[in-house]
Amino acid sequence: MAETNFEEFYGHSFEDLTVGMSAAYGHTVTEADILLFAGVSGDTNPVHLNEELAAASMFGGRIAHGMLSASFISTVFGTRLPGPGCIYLSQTLKFKAPVRIGDTVVARVTVKSLTPEKRKALFDTVCTVGETVVLTGEAEIMVPKRD
Repeated sequence: MAETNFEEFYGHSFEDLTVGMSAAYGHTVTEADILLFAGVSGDTNPVHLNEELAAASMFGGRIAHGMLSASFISTVFGTRLPGPGCIYLSQTLKFKAPVRIGDTVVARVTVKSLTPEKRKALFDTVCTVGETVVLTGEAEIMVPKRD
């Protein structure tokens, strides 16, 4: 039987991580993303869906759900760093600026600290649109070790 490549199925092992490692994912938000997210989440706040009502809000128009941008952080963890096999334990979020249809959100995670005895990694998390920070936070992830 052929040997399985750990990273192919499970992403990075805990032993591969170092403080300062970083990965990112970018996505341009569409009308469909907002409608689908509203349907899946149940968040039908008019500021996301109704241009007329949103125009009268403090944002002056429709904005994407903050949790849609936050979900792109999960994308980085689950697919890039550490990648498949990791377990999301916690996440803090601070929403700093709105995201609108057509904006490209870049979610970036960076290893902040490592706790080897528990195989836990603490990450700084940030989402940006161009030079504008739209979301910041911190996440704790459990990372598989090599057997």
